[in-house]
This record gives sequence, C-alpha cells and structure tokens, in this order.
Amino acid sequence: MSTEAVIVDVIRTPVGRGKPGGILSGVHPVDLLAGVLTALVDRNDLDPALIDDVIGGCVSQIGEQSYNITRNAVLAAGFPEHVPGTTIDRQCGSSQQAATFAAQAVLAGHADIVIACGVESMSRVPLGSSAAGADPYGTRIRARYPDGLVNQGVSAELIAAKWGFTRDELDEFAARSHRLAEAAGESGAFATELVPVAGVDSLTDETVRPATSVDSLAGLNPAFRTDALAERFPELDWRITPGNSSPLTDGASAALIMSAERASQLGLTPRARFRSFSVVGSDPLYMLTGVIPATSKVLDRAGLTHDDIDAYEVNEAFASVPLAWARETGADVAKLNPRGGAIALGHALGSSGTRLLTTLVNQLEATGGRYGLQTMCEGGGMANATVIERL
Repeated sequence: MSTEAVIVDVIRTPVGRGKPGGILSGVHPVDLLAGVLTALVDRNDLDPALIDDVIGGCVSQIGEQSYNITRNAVLAAGFPEHVPGTTIDRQCGSSQQAATFAAQAVLAGHADIVIACGVESMSRVPLGSSAAGADPYGTRIRARYPDGLVNQGVSAELIAAKWGFTRDELDEFAARSHRLAEAAGESGAFATELVPVAGVDSLTDETVRPATSVDSLAGLNPAFRTDALAERFPELDWRITPGNSSPLTDGASAALIMSAERASQLGLTPRARFRSFSVVGSDPLYMLTGVIPATSKVLDRAGLTHDDIDAYEVNEAFASVPLAWARETGADVAKLNPRGGAIALGHALGSSGTRLLTTLVNQLEATGGRYGLQTMCEGGGMANATVIERL
C-alpha cells in the first residue's frame, strides 16, 4: 500500500502588529510557537511522545529567535525530551518549506508524524536584525552582481514597472485584501483556524483595516525610494507604499502532518493530502517572480491545470507580486486569496507558509473545493509552491 502524506489539522494565532504595543508584542517568540504546538496536540488528543520530528520556519534567527527556536518551543510546549526540533530558513517560505520537508519525510517512509510550524515576532526581533552590521553577501556574490542587489521593496517596484501596474491598481488590490479579510472575520470563517495565545485577550487579526480604500491609500508616500536608488532606476515611478505592502507582523502557525495509515490507526480524520511540491530559484534582482515558474512546475507535477484549482493562496508580500502572478498564469482572480492575503492578514515571515496552508485548507472545506495551490515568493530569488487535495 502506497504512503500518503495527509494534513490532520492546521492552526494559527491571530496576527499582531509587528511593533511595540502590538497584541502579541509582549509574548516571547518561543512561547508564541510553543502555544500553537500545545494547541495542535490538544485539539487532536495526540500523545506528543508519538511525534517523530518538529520542523519550524523562522527568518530572523537571532536574539530571542536564535539557538534553534523550534527545539526550544518543543521543550517549552512540554513535549517529551526525545521529540526533536529543527529550524530552517528559506526566507518568507520557511514554514511552507517546513511543511514540504515534513510531508516528504512521511512519503519517504522515514517518519509517521511530523509537525510543520513557523513563528516570527517582528516586534521583538525586527526585520533585518540577523544581518545588522554585517555583510551577508561576500566578495564572490558582489562580483557576480557588480551593480548590486536590492531589497524586496525595490524588487516589488521593478515588478510593478515591468508589468505596468498603476498605483491605483496596486492600491485597489490592497483594499480588496482588507475587504475580503474583514468579510471572512465577520462571517466567522477564521474561527476554526484561530487558537488563543496565553495572556492575550484578542482572537482578532490586528492588521485588518476594513475602512481601507483606494482613496485612503492615495496619500501614502513610496516606502523604498532613496535618491541613490532613484538615480540607479530612473524608469521607476515608485508606487510601492506601506499600504500596498504586507505589514510587519507577529504570529505563529502549525500543521499536523502524518501518514494516512498512522492517522487511521489513531482514529484521526485527515482533512487534506499533499499532491505535489516545487521549489525554484529566480533572478535575485526581480526576486519575487519565482511564484510564476513554481506554479507551472507544481501543476505539471500534480498532473493538473488551472481549471482544476478551486482556491489559490499567493502570498501578498507586495500587491505587485500576486498581480504579476495572475497576469502571467491566467489564473482566475476570483479564486485568489479569497479570505484576504498578507496585505491585510500580515506577513509574520517564518509563520506565513503554514498560515497560508491553514487558510487554504479551511477555504476548501468551506466551499467544497477539491484542489488548492499555495505559493510564496522568497528573499534572494526563490519560491515554493504546493498543491493540496481536500479529503
């Protein structure tokens, strides 16, 4: 009998603003991740001693998020000491890669039960902390790219210019994200995926702004323009603002992944199964475009077409990314991030992959859809894509 890797459960915390005073800013990131690990096993009445591995994503692995935060969270969750944990960094796709590694371990027969998870506390460990005062590239990369690499915001600007998206188009997509997220929250659609955080009263996503409109976003200034960059890229109109970008965010999420056989033995009902995976590298200057070839590759591996897909989760790091993805793939935009995306729901870097998976599983269940596809652009020019099938 062939082995299947199935998703038994997926959960997330509410998202908090990634700055002092945000609803999760008073929670140590180890405790934040430990909370979803505990909630996951408690919800499924699972003995944590049975877990073969815990694989977590985290991007800024420094300070409170250093020293293998996933292993620390496993111990903080009270799991037996023999349960291991490891932390990986594939930039924004870290926990999506964690889910892929977990599923692949099951498919290979090397594990029966694995938790994939992720965390980022951007209020306590600010973005860029891990490279502060250091050169993350070295001489050989600089020799390969003598004009210099850029940050993701500039890449988003280059994408907007290449595909010709106007400021109004970018802002309208951002406003759509907030509208959809607000509607999902008001309808109770997130109720099955949200778990409380100890010491935090709110179960509401703090980053959703229901009043957001094109008019309200119009007054925001470009976030990434500098005089030096404007001189280097004279073709840019500088359209990427804080309003059409994902906000700095705190959050954690987790997925319980196991073999179908083990789930049956434990009396657990799988909610979805993994159909295919892909990971690609892309131009590090246009570093956010990898979602386009990653999508093509994952569909080919699954033997599916866009007509088969019922819902997409394409991470909204910046509005230009899903818009370019939709333009190139021809996917039905009505199926794209139907509960809102990271512009509204935040982008807690290490958590975002399993956060998207959580929302995708719940969307398929709510609508009766069969196939879902998620894809995530990543720093350095990479992207992951995953196809799941609802059971």
